[in-house]
Order: sequence, then C-alpha cells, then structure tokens
Amino acid sequence: MLRHHRILNHPVTRMLAVTVISGALAACATSPAPTGMKVSSSAFIDGAAIPVEYGGNGGTCGGRNVSLPVAWSNLPPKARSVAVLVLDSDGAGGLGVSHWVAYNIDAARGQLKSGEAQVTGPGFTVGVNVAVADVYRGMCPPVGDVPHHYVLTVIASDLAPGALPAGLDRNALLAALKGHALGGQSVIGRYGR
Repeated sequence: MLRHHRILNHPVTRMLAVTVISGALAACATSPAPTGMKVSSSAFIDGAAIPVEYGGNGGTCGGRNVSLPVAWSNLPPKARSVAVLVLDSDGAGGLGVSHWVAYNIDAARGQLKSGEAQVTGPGFTVGVNVAVADVYRGMCPPVGDVPHHYVLTVIASDLAPGALPAGLDRNALLAALKGHALGGQSVIGRYGR
C-alpha cells in the first residue's frame, strides 16, 4: 500500500495525471455543441427598427418596397429547402397580416439578398400575400399607430427545392409543410410611420 502511495505522489506521475485530466477537460470544453438554427437580417438587428427602404411604396407608406435580406445557418442536418415569411403580428387588429411568402429555396443557398425574391424567379417561389398578390409587400402600418412588429421567419424542411406548387398563401404553405418542417427561427423588426 505504501508503495502505491509513493507512486501516486511521485512528481512525474502527478504531472502526467494532471496533463491527462486537463486534456480531457479541454476536449470536452472545445467539442462543438449544437447551437441551433440561426436567422438574421443585415437590414436590422432583432428588436430594432426596419429601415424605411423596406416599407411599402404605395401612398404614404414611405418606402421603396425592397424585400428584406435574410440569412440562415446551422440548419437541421436533413434540411433541403427553406421557406421565408414576413408577418405583421400587430396588423388586422392583432390577427396578423402576411407580407411575404417565399419558398422552394435551396437550404444550401444560406441567404436571400436585399431585393431578391420580390417575385418568383430562379431558385424561389413567391406566394400570395395579404393583397392576394404573389409579390413581396413592404411594411405599411396605419399612420399614427405604434410601430408594428414584423416577424421574419425561416422554416427549414426536408422537401426538395421546387417541390411545392406556385400560388400558396401563408396558411396553405404552413399546411404543406406539416410533417416536413424540421425547425424554424425568427427575428423581429419594428416599422412605423
């Protein structure tokens, strides 16, 4: 017993044990942990004001009707396509107003740039908004209202890009994604006039 005690207390043995334990702890600390899906917009940070250029350009909306830039990363491993939605959660008396429905987008693309997917084009389908038009509709809350909250959401799915038909509105798209959605994430911006 005394012999084992001397071996464990030997400086070289202790240094080796500390090195092994430190290495194991460092390996645990540096192992990549799943961080989940991330969504962002280069136009605004989560909770901040959306710049006026993304507002509607009709009447007094004040904007240029440019579609929002959006980027996504850390998608679930089986993600093949994404859908992008913008909902004014305060619109229609709190029932919500759909401004943008874009889908059939290759998940590996990683982003839509500012002004992309305003209408259907190669690599994306633009669905029907609140005005029953298949275009991006810029923000346009009533004059004098407290700034509305616009929820920019990306939903990852296992559907192949191009698998869904044209002409889907928000509700029809969400119904089509049931059983195929793998995860989603949102950022919220504010817009008022």
